[in-house]
Amino acid sequence: MISLLVAAATAMSFAVLSTPVLIRWLSGRGIGQRIREDGPQGHTSKSGTPTMGGVTIVLAVVVGYLVSHVPGGTIFTKGGLLVVFAMVGGAGVGLVDDYLKISRQRSLGLNKRAKAGAQLVIATAFAVFALTQAKVSTRLSFVRYDSIGVDLGRIGWAVFAVVLITGFSNATNLTDGLDGLLAGSSTFVFSAFAVIGFWQFRHVGVYRVPQALDLAVLAAALVGACAGFLWWNAAPARIFMGDTGSLAIGAALAGLALVMNLHLLLPLVGGLFVAETLSVIVQVFSFQVFHRRVFRMAPFHHHFELMGWSEPTVIVRLWIAAGVCVAVALGAFYSDYLRHCPGTTDDPAACYQRGSHGLPPAPDTTTTTTVSIAPVAPTTTSTASASTSTATAPSTKGAP
Repeated sequence: MISLLVAAATAMSFAVLSTPVLIRWLSGRGIGQRIREDGPQGHTSKSGTPTMGGVTIVLAVVVGYLVSHVPGGTIFTKGGLLVVFAMVGGAGVGLVDDYLKISRQRSLGLNKRAKAGAQLVIATAFAVFALTQAKVSTRLSFVRYDSIGVDLGRIGWAVFAVVLITGFSNATNLTDGLDGLLAGSSTFVFSAFAVIGFWQFRHVGVYRVPQALDLAVLAAALVGACAGFLWWNAAPARIFMGDTGSLAIGAALAGLALVMNLHLLLPLVGGLFVAETLSVIVQVFSFQVFHRRVFRMAPFHHHFELMGWSEPTVIVRLWIAAGVCVAVALGAFYSDYLRHCPGTTDDPAACYQRGSHGLPPAPDTTTTTTVSIAPVAPTTTSTASASTSTATAPSTKGAP
């Protein structure tokens, strides 16, 4: 628990203190965001706002993650380092995209093919190393490695991992359209991963995620980094995270879900990001097929702006929606534990001992020892008899 608090506090402090330094550096060099001409008219005033703030988010996460291991008790794991790799890789793609936008003085950076290709390379590398180095489970999972019972196989899992990483990287990128929307909602989502990771660590026999504590620490660092950046990114934003931050956040989310065996829980805990993406898909499909728009503008956070909602109102209400998704996901995770491990909440090992989830049942520690006394030759004056004594060891706590 101490490591989680250290990671979050360090990352948040670093983000809060380093972001204004980056703002001054970017402003001094005229590095600012170019606003799309076809976007909401109210956004034109944001043109020139410093961007690439995702650099501080990534640095804050790395610093918080490293510092949290200093006190001891937490070790670096291949799974944790692999998620860091995915995050840094996503940030690298976003950084190139942001740089091209600034150098070309327009709102478009990398073309779709180059951007998708770079994301594909990073996601494929993640999948390969996850299977060969981190030894992740190839079973499709909801809240546990065996909750679905479908084994995708190494190739199937690798394809699924690539789709999840690229999909969520683009989902968070689409969500990053209002001041503080992505940073605030990501703080909620990473908090859920930190809680779940610590719970998996406490019940490693149930969830089979040996690197759970390290992943929880990394999630806590992401919470602190997003919250610290939000201090300067809240409306009216002093700086934007740009694709550098949004692609890094999406890659980190998918990476955590893949290594923690939370594949199908990710769309629930990140429900806001999924909804934003679906709004774009629906809008494009409807316009191309029926030549009609479902939303006034997609993603749908712009739809609410064009309905007359102020930007802060849209942001806060979507934060609430993100919080609800996180609460429902945590409820689903914990209810699954209670359903499969009833009456064991006070004993982390009890569910393992009961033989749940296909694990071996607890050994029977109840033993009976019989002491026999050799017969004594009868006499005319006395009779010797022996009684049998039975010693029973106490039963294991939590065993039926």
